[in-house]
Amino acid sequence: MKIPGHVRRGLALAAAVLAVDQVTKWWIVFTVMQPPRVIEVTPFFNLVMGWNYGVSFGMLSSMPALSKWLLPLVTVAITGGMIFWLTREDRRWSVIGLGLIIGGAVGNLVDRLRFGAVADFLDVHAFGYHWPAFNAADSAITIGAAVIILESLFVRDEKP
Repeated sequence: MKIPGHVRRGLALAAAVLAVDQVTKWWIVFTVMQPPRVIEVTPFFNLVMGWNYGVSFGMLSSMPALSKWLLPLVTVAITGGMIFWLTREDRRWSVIGLGLIIGGAVGNLVDRLRFGAVADFLDVHAFGYHWPAFNAADSAITIGAAVIILESLFVRDEKP
């Protein structure tokens, strides 16, 4: 069975996101944050070590059984749906967005299966307020979702 070019490109982007995510997490967890500490990089950006046992912004963190079993299963199901969508999608920006989301989701899934939580280490702050710590996978998911939304709002398909 020949895999269409747009599917290969989307999955290649997902694989690249997964690789970047896992390499950066490995570097932070096993090298930079030994011992864990706050490293001020700029006046508005730190490297920190945080473990997210829940979903976005730490929601559902107080339910460990959910984090251990249900969240990985939901992630697999949603990622499978995204891959199915990718096979049906040939618009360039949607393929890029889906590749980013798939790669980020798998990156966080690997953490959840390996550590029982997702490693977060990027800390952006200003005027005493901190955005919740995040990682490369989270960034890819956010950018991918924004790309898909922007394409749906501003790019029109030519229809006869």
